[in-house]
Amino acid sequence: MKQLSIGYSTCPNDTYIFDALVHNKIEHDYQFDVVLRDVESLNQLAFKKSLDISKISIHAWFHMTHDYELISSGAALGKGCGPLLIGKTRDIPKSGKIALPGKLTTAALLFKIALPGDFEYVMMPFDEIIPAIISNKVVAGVIIHESRFTYQEDGLCKKLDLGQWWEEETGCMIPLGGIMIKNQKSDDMKKNICYLIKQSILFANQHPKESTNYIKSYAKEIKDSVINSHIQLYVNEYSLSLQDTGIKAVQELYERAVKKNIIPKIEKGKVSELII
Repeated sequence: MKQLSIGYSTCPNDTYIFDALVHNKIEHDYQFDVVLRDVESLNQLAFKKSLDISKISIHAWFHMTHDYELISSGAALGKGCGPLLIGKTRDIPKSGKIALPGKLTTAALLFKIALPGDFEYVMMPFDEIIPAIISNKVVAGVIIHESRFTYQEDGLCKKLDLGQWWEEETGCMIPLGGIMIKNQKSDDMKKNICYLIKQSILFANQHPKESTNYIKSYAKEIKDSVINSHIQLYVNEYSLSLQDTGIKAVQELYERAVKKNIIPKIEKGKVSELII
């Protein structure tokens, strides 16, 4: 049995996607060493080449294309699912401290593309951003994951929907995260892992209650309504396959980030050619 290390986040969309795969509810010939972390911690682990397969921010992958290829299944891509800039008021800041959920997150990249200004970026785990705004440690913060559904309960306001801005600006869907695999793995293995992740999602879709306990054991917010909304938002047809629409969105994000000098240009070809 082939041994592979695999990393993904504790968020409901990822535990939903990978439950069947890592708990052998679908047939395969692999033994997975699972690493569960927040997305920025996964970005940093992958940056050190610590994982064979990992959930990754698309922004982070742009820095690692020489070591990893992007898999077409398992992605978080869609409409109306982007990060939100929130604060105590609705006005959009032009300066001050902004909380971001990690320097390699796509949320951080979208903010830097969308909003010019004299900002001081404060990196912190995504679940610490709302408390930081409430305690006035930052003037605003970019939230992701479950926080998108709960921030109003804390009396906070939406300043800008970065996903909506992206969709209106580019006409593309929002490529937030994906699964990547080490370049050195064989082509057959890469294709097989892509296929198995798709099968794991299909199993979860057909047996939604199967993964409930696994999801709730790691979710930051355990209300069924929040968990279900989270999964419905981030697990969709583009999680089964990026398709041309998703690949175009990834390429567009790359080109805009290069134009803003936020990420380095890859040595040759297009990032779209590095997707399995």
